Amino acid sequence: MRYLLLSDIHANLEALDAVLRAAPPEDFDALVVLGDIVGYGADPNAVVDRVRELEPDIIIRGNHDKVSSGIEPAEGFNQAARFAALWTHDTLTPDRRAYLGRLPTGPVDFGEIEICHGSPDDEDEYIFEPVDAVEALRGTSKPVCFFGHTHVAIGYWLSQEGFDLIVNESAPTTEVLLDPSRRYLINPGSVGQPRDGDPRAAFGVYDSERAAFAWHRVPYDIEAAQEKIRKAGLPEGLAKRLALGK
Repeated sequence: MRYLLLSDIHANLEALDAVLRAAPPEDFDALVVLGDIVGYGADPNAVVDRVRELEPDIIIRGNHDKVSSGIEPAEGFNQAARFAALWTHDTLTPDRRAYLGRLPTGPVDFGEIEICHGSPDDEDEYIFEPVDAVEALRGTSKPVCFFGHTHVAIGYWLSQEGFDLIVNESAPTTEVLLDPSRRYLINPGSVGQPRDGDPRAAFGVYDSERAAFAWHRVPYDIEAAQEKIRKAGLPEGLAKRLALGK
């Protein structure tokens, strides 16, 4: 079974459309969305519509989806994120806010995989440190778990022999073969706001029959996305960071 994995789109329509051109969902057995459809970007209504039209086989919410839909306050968000979340809430139509508010909480088991937004234990937790990854891996329900939230394309594995991380290379495609004796925790990267130093939109493909996962990076019209952010009156830093991948 081939899974197309999208995470952290963040209302970036240009990035999402570039990904969908590179990886048409109809070419896969399942479309999986790991949360944060909106937030930061200037096209929340259009991106929500695009995602709904795709009818993902499984989708979970992210922290920006919760705040932007109004089901949680923006406590804990930095100033730019809070401004963007409140702007997004006011910009979304009631129907689209309701859609985001209905998204399920992770973790969720889906076929051969488990998915979550932050970690299997806490949908808002960031996994940056190895100790956090080890703890999360020990709590996974399936040998392969996919997560988002950090906007960093990276993977971790744990076995009786040890622990290590898998680093996404700068090539357009980086494929790794998964060892059945190991447990994996993999972030496909962010579609709409990468923070790993590579500004290209990121997505992942998992082939369970081959036991292979691939990170993919595709260029998109960053300048168009930046101009929309500026015209919307969103913080300038949200526009600048798209070109930096940080």
